[in-house]
Amino acid sequence: MPSTFTRTAGTPNPADRPPARLSPRQTLRNRLTSAAHRYTRISPTVLRICVGLIFCWFGVLKFFPRASAAEDFAVRAMTELTLGLIPAQISLCLLAVLETTIGLAFITGFLLRYALTAFFLHMTGVFLSLLLLPDDTWNTYGAVPTLEGQYVIKNIVMVAACLHITADELTPRPATSRT
Repeated sequence: MPSTFTRTAGTPNPADRPPARLSPRQTLRNRLTSAAHRYTRISPTVLRICVGLIFCWFGVLKFFPRASAAEDFAVRAMTELTLGLIPAQISLCLLAVLETTIGLAFITGFLLRYALTAFFLHMTGVFLSLLLLPDDTWNTYGAVPTLEGQYVIKNIVMVAACLHITADELTPRPATSRT
């Protein structure tokens, strides 16, 4: 339906007006919004590399005696999980290799799906330590975690990060057109 509005001579055309000046606050907001949109595309990669660095760091520490704050706890948990079939020193070495390998795979993106599988299996064992070693992980009445318990519980953030990484890895990419 045609508009009944008619412009009279001398009425300025809104399209002819110069754009309104943005305040410094609006300009900053526009720049931050633009940067946030650009970051959204690379955020899974940044998150993957950061998780990889943490895993590598904590894994490498386990190669050096007494360098890891959780060394004794990790060995006790691994001993419980394997029913004592794997000796302590081998358990620690296996954990060091596993965590370092997962970390390197996250950093490089090489064999990422296998690394994600290994990560979630590893986290299952880590969280089982809360049940297998209650005296080491909980203070009174099971509501207050010990330092070791806190060390385990903080991995909830790592699991959430890896769920995001997994979702990104499993999301099909649109085919790029070549013109």
